[in-house]
Parts: sequence; structure tokens; C-alpha cells
Amino acid sequence: MSNPPLLAGRHIVLGLSGGVACYKAAELTRELVRAGATVQVVMTEAAGHFITRATMQAVSGRPVFDSQWDPAPPAGMAHIDLSREADAILVAPASADFIAQLAQGRAGELLALLCLARPIERCPLLLAPAMNREMWAHPATQRNLAQVRADGATVLGPGTGSQACGETGDGRMLEAAELRDALAAFFQPKHLAGRTVLVTAGPTFEPIDPVRGITNHSSGKMGFAVARAAAEAGARVTLVAGPVHLPTPAGVVRIDVQTAQQMFDAVLPRAISHDIFVATAAVADWRPAGTQAQKIKKQGAGSAAPQLALVENPDILAAVAALPLAQRPWCVGFAAESENLAAHARAKLVRKGVPLVVGNLGPATFGRDDNSLLLVDATGDHPLPPADKLTLARQLVAEIATRMATGTETAK
Repeated sequence: MSNPPLLAGRHIVLGLSGGVACYKAAELTRELVRAGATVQVVMTEAAGHFITRATMQAVSGRPVFDSQWDPAPPAGMAHIDLSREADAILVAPASADFIAQLAQGRAGELLALLCLARPIERCPLLLAPAMNREMWAHPATQRNLAQVRADGATVLGPGTGSQACGETGDGRMLEAAELRDALAAFFQPKHLAGRTVLVTAGPTFEPIDPVRGITNHSSGKMGFAVARAAAEAGARVTLVAGPVHLPTPAGVVRIDVQTAQQMFDAVLPRAISHDIFVATAAVADWRPAGTQAQKIKKQGAGSAAPQLALVENPDILAAVAALPLAQRPWCVGFAAESENLAAHARAKLVRKGVPLVVGNLGPATFGRDDNSLLLVDATGDHPLPPADKLTLARQLVAEIATRMATGTETAK
């Protein structure tokens, strides 16, 4: 199985303005290249005090430009030629001074001139700020950020954390992998722009005593991929996650729960304020009738095993699907089966009363980074062939958007 890299075929102009965060630019370039992009580096004079042209040329595999007077480009117009070839310009780091130049339309050196001369309608500008926390919070910087956003730039970050000056706070440039993923997300079609999406992910854990519990092998990777893909598609996403150790996708609001009842309690009040509900979580069907306050101890070799009485957990998907039409989101169920996938998924579609069920063979995919899916709806069965889970999640999001647009079920 081979999937195209995140940025396959993209040509990125990577701009470096002055700041100690230039040390991250070499790794960022490597990440973009690994993701399939070609990278053309353009540096300001100030950036050259923090990282060398030789380093950036080595990691990008292309000559580095730092002067508007460089005669190498055709007609000696680097500010024109470089922007016309680019799918996007990413300035990382973008210093407070550089952002101020953009806000004022000044173009004293090549990088700012390049940004000003780019064809706005087809060459987007993305900025990754990097500066001291006080510089970030200064009213002048915030005014300048508002202006560059109004002029069409996209601001990525910043992050929060320790800074080179020894202080801690906002203004830290995002890490290389975060910027790579943000750039890949930027290029994704905005199928769900303006929509709100609620996703459940992972297993639940039903305690027997303070030590033991009932759970399953779900890793949560598919649900987290769905949340990420929905956010990439322009939606505002809330993710209700069972006990998993996965990073929260960028831009997603996360709510952590343990038990099926806690997941039910988190989902039901929020469902009415969302347009789409994707029930990816592998929720325990039963829980112990009672939880012991202390660990259940074995009484010795050959002693009788304790009897465990079970009660049924609430059915989250069925409860959401049964909401009044005006409050009901467009519902997607997941069926993790061990056999007879199509038949069980279709039975779930009918039983839950939802427009789409996504089936997969759980034992074959739990914990893995790849999967294959079967989309089951009123018209038939539609397989999505094996791919990594993010690729499948993006395909699923596109399918959901198409079904909603064609009125498979009325949505709010």
C-alpha cells in the first residue's frame, strides 16, 4: 500500500526573517521535502545572522536567494519569478518587524518584496510568528496581525512555551511537524466550511474495581483522524475521546472521558448544537452492575471466581439519531466487526436509523496506522480501499459532505 505524500507536487517558497527560531527552519525544510514538496528558500539579511545559506541550500537542494539584486533569475526579477512558481509562500519564522513591514506594505528587501508582488488570488501567504511574549502581546503587533489577516494572510500559531530569552509564554514558533501538517491542511478542500462536527473516538473503560476494568483494543487513531480531517475541511470540531494517548489534532476542542456513561453525558447535550455526529468510538455495550471500592482479591488457589453481573450501557448513536429532526445532527455510525462485515454494518444502519454506517474489521486494524472501510448506506455498499487512516478519514469527510449536499437526510 502506497499513499501520496502530504504535499506531493507542491512548490513552496519558504521565507526566513530574523530570529533565533531560524534554527527550526532546517528541520522544517526537511519535513516539507519528505512530505513531497519542493522548497525554495528566501532569506532576509537578518535571518543570515542565525542560519547560513549553505545549510538551507543543503537541506532544500536548491540555491538560496537573499537579495532582490541577484542576477540569477530571468530578467533579474527574483521577486516576480519566485512567486509565480509557488503554490504558497510560508514565512517561518515571521518576526514582529517582518509582520509590521507586510502590514504597512513596505518592501525593503527581497522577501517582503516577494510577498507584496505575489499574485494574491493563486499564491497564498502563510505566516508562522516567532517573537518574545511581550512583543507578541504588544498592541502594535496585534494591530499588524489584524491587518495582514485582513489583507489575506493566514497566521499559523504561535505556540506557547519556553523562549530563547528565558521567558515563557505566547510567541514561540510552531514546531516543524506542526507547520508541515498545517500547510498540508491548508491545501485540503473545505468541504465542511461553516459546519460543526462532533466526533467520538477510542475505547471506553468500565471499572470493576480500582485496578481492573472492561475495555477493548480500540486505539482511537481512526476517530482522531476523522476529527483532524473534518477540521482540515473547514469545520469546527469537538472530539470526545475515551482513554487514549494521542495528541489532539490542531484546532480541535477535546473532551476526555473514561466510561460509556461519561461519553453519553458529554455527547447528548452537545449533539443538538452540531451539524454532524460521527460515532467512531468503540463504546462498551455493558458495564459492571456495581464497582467494588477495593481491589477484588483472590482467596487462594482453587477458590471460586467472583461472579460479575453486567448491565447495558446507554446507546449513544441511537440516542442522538432519535433526537427531534430540528435538533438532530447528520449521523454516521461505525461498525467494528470480526466477521460478516457488510451484513452486520447494514443491520446496524437499519437498527440505529442513520444515513451512513462505516464498517471495518476491528481485529485487523486495531492499533494500526492503516485501514480499509466499507461505507454502507441506503443505496448499497461502497468500499474504500486500504490506505492510511488520515487518507481514509479525508475520503470519508468528502463522502459525508457529498451526501449532505444531495439531501440523503435532512440536516440542520
